[in-house]
Amino acid sequence: MAALADNDPTLDRFHFLVNAPALFNAVTSAVEFGIFRFLSENPGSDFGGIHAFTGVPRHQLRVLLQAVCSTGLLVRADGAYSNSPVAENLLASDDDDSWGHILIGWKEVYYPAFAQMTKALRTGTNTALESYPGDEPTLYQRLSRNPEVEAVFHRAMSAFTLRSVDALAEREEFSTVRHLLDVGGGDGTTSLRLVTRHPGLRSTVFDMPSVSRLADEKTTATSTDRVELLPGDIFKDEFPLGADAVLFSHVLEIFSEGQIMGLLKKAYDALPEGGRIFLYGYNVSDDETTGIFGARLGLYFNVLASGQGMAYPAGDYENWLRQVGFGDVSTQGGMPYEHGLTMGTK
Repeated sequence: MAALADNDPTLDRFHFLVNAPALFNAVTSAVEFGIFRFLSENPGSDFGGIHAFTGVPRHQLRVLLQAVCSTGLLVRADGAYSNSPVAENLLASDDDDSWGHILIGWKEVYYPAFAQMTKALRTGTNTALESYPGDEPTLYQRLSRNPEVEAVFHRAMSAFTLRSVDALAEREEFSTVRHLLDVGGGDGTTSLRLVTRHPGLRSTVFDMPSVSRLADEKTTATSTDRVELLPGDIFKDEFPLGADAVLFSHVLEIFSEGQIMGLLKKAYDALPEGGRIFLYGYNVSDDETTGIFGARLGLYFNVLASGQGMAYPAGDYENWLRQVGFGDVSTQGGMPYEHGLTMGTK
């Protein structure tokens, strides 16, 4: 067996990878204890100050702080602790787009499921869904039975959406749209950002009734009258007429090719001539070898969320749009967090 070079970057990545599950949870615990927020307000605090704030037993706090320092997110110098610039930017606040919400959602919902990965992939079913009561085939449907977990999940989803949505909202294509149908639009985060950026736009968010209730709370809090809610089933119910554009944001990647084609056909039938379609979400590389965010997402879908789907390459979406009948198909890649926007015209 050939020896590995000490400076092999793949070896470095492997060493981090095998320790990452523990370190992820350590960072999330630091978020839940409020350590990043405390150090943002009290930079340079010593161990005693952090201990007094958190109430975590001294030995266990010592172990936790060493773990988080090993990630580089906390910095210790002469016994004083501070946030790194990354931690200060991503984890120190409780704002709606804080990565803290994302980590807690992933800890509570995503990552426990991955213990079932081998079984799920071997059987071709999302076996981790058994942890959630119900007989529905997807996580999203079963979460409606547990409003508390559903709220944690959608808070994480909303935070991640806010991290990437501005690249979508800034697209000038939306400046000519008058009525957008946001299919599977969740709690309305994307639609709210779009109508704020484009004053001539109104949007209808079409999603499950339990999710529409979350969207109602969010839209009520913003006092906007340009986001309407349409509770329903995106597969069973017909798409409403009247919109001149349809958006699928972080939706299609959940499903199989056949299901995606069915949804795209419904969008095509609901649009007028000249109507636009926008597909926004993660894209792995065309050769399907890169994209760590997309990799995590595809595994989550197949182990827990739906038992199918992936962060499809942009070329797949382009082919499906053309097969349904859309023309002028193109993709804008290179957007934040491995996102792409595929567009077409009826």
